Amino acid sequence: MSGRGRRNACIGYCYFLHIFAEPNRHSRVMSWLLLAIRVGACVENLPLILIVEDDQLLQSLAEESLTEGGYEVEIASSGENAVALLNVSEGKYRALVTDINLGSSNIDGWGVARYAREIDPSFPVVYMSGNDAADWASKGVPNSIMLEKPFAPAQLVTAVSQLLNAGTSSA
Repeated sequence: MSGRGRRNACIGYCYFLHIFAEPNRHSRVMSWLLLAIRVGACVENLPLILIVEDDQLLQSLAEESLTEGGYEVEIASSGENAVALLNVSEGKYRALVTDINLGSSNIDGWGVARYAREIDPSFPVVYMSGNDAADWASKGVPNSIMLEKPFAPAQLVTAVSQLLNAGTSSA
């Protein structure tokens, strides 16, 4: 099984004071407030999103987009890998983002989404496809979103947020 991601950010504040004192003159105090962001630290319990994509460039794009959007991610590079992760997930995933055509995989994105819905009938699903978007109405699971490639990274974050905010997840 493959898995990447789970980056978190810790935000801290630092204050700096600089005191200027010169003989026979007024003293000045200057202060700065710095916002420090440290990757890999404090924020926990971010929603974990399972991304299923066989193309490494698109994996990285989806991972970066969702991480910057405030989510944790785990990557599966095949349908079989995704099903295996879902089998042992114990409800830890809050949504699924899947490509439809997963290369040489025996399980395509449609199958991964149906499997996720067998585990949780209201599991949020976002499909990504360059060629199969027209089949979404007949093959996609209800209450899902289709993003047709190419799409802007913000569209992916918006789609995931929309499904999670709609209360479609029981997690």
